[in-house]
Amino acid sequence: MNLRNRRNRPTAEVHTAALNDIMFFLMLFFLLASAVSNPQVVKLLLPKSSAGEQSVAKKTMTISITADLQYHVDKQVMSLEQLEPMIQAQMGGGEDLTIMLYADSSVPIQNVISVMDVANRNRVKLVLATEPKKD
Repeated sequence: MNLRNRRNRPTAEVHTAALNDIMFFLMLFFLLASAVSNPQVVKLLLPKSSAGEQSVAKKTMTISITADLQYHVDKQVMSLEQLEPMIQAQMGGGEDLTIMLYADSSVPIQNVISVMDVANRNRVKLVLATEPKKD
């Protein structure tokens, strides 16, 4: 027989207010960190520009030229000859296409002009990406 009174037991409580605050700040940090990163860009050392502005079109294609002269279309390695069919395939929807060209600062200008020629032949707007100068 249980002679003890069950009503006089102390209640067990777990206070999670501090844990909720920590979880909120972690979630906020990861949301902000993911918004800043751009997964479609190959890491390059861009040339500097004092009048660089950011512009975003409706439909963009990212082309990167690395220091070892490899062409990347949205992180996919391609040759210069494969760029034109890829651009034409992207233009198939009839929307205005804008090419964001990221070229390493050590890339010869002829390689940049070759990509510009492909864009001009297909009547596509091309924007050369730069980093702002730090005074």
